Amino acid sequence: MTSSRFHFTCHPKRIRVLFNGHELADSADVIALAEAGHDPVWYFPKEDVQMSSLRANGNATTCPWKGDATWYTIMRDGALIEDVAWSYDNPKEDAEILGNRIAFDPRHVDFQVEGAPEERVIPHVPAHDPPYADDLDPMGRREVPPPGDERRF
Repeated sequence: MTSSRFHFTCHPKRIRVLFNGHELADSADVIALAEAGHDPVWYFPKEDVQMSSLRANGNATTCPWKGDATWYTIMRDGALIEDVAWSYDNPKEDAEILGNRIAFDPRHVDFQVEGAPEERVIPHVPAHDPPYADDLDPMGRREVPPPGDERRF
C-alpha cells in the first residue's frame, strides 16, 4: 500500500523483538513502513506481542498522516523504559493498515530477523520471570556486592 507520504510492505521474514534478551514479539506478519527521511519501521500485530509486558503510559503524539499514537512503557528486570513502543489505535485512512499493530523503538530493543547472519538461538523467556543472571539482584542493581563489602550500589 502506498500513500504520498509513506509506503507499506509485508516483511518477508519472521522477526522477533527482544528486550534485554526477553522476547516481546515474534511474528511472520510484520508490516514495514518506509517514510521519506526516516529509517523503516516494523509494525507487529498486537496478538503477536506480549502486551502484558507493556503499559500505555498516557503519552501521545499526533502525526498528520497516520493519526494519534499511544505510547508504551516497559518494566523488566529492574529497568523502566518510557516510550519503548507505540501504536496507532485509530489510524487515518491512508494508514489504516497500522490498526491493531505496534512498533518498537530500536534504541531500546533488539530485532532478530529469521535467517540473518547474526541470528542466534535465544530461548523464549516468559514476560514476568525473574532475572536469571547471578550478577543481578531483585533491587535492580547491576551487580551484587560480595559478602562484607559495605559500599552502596
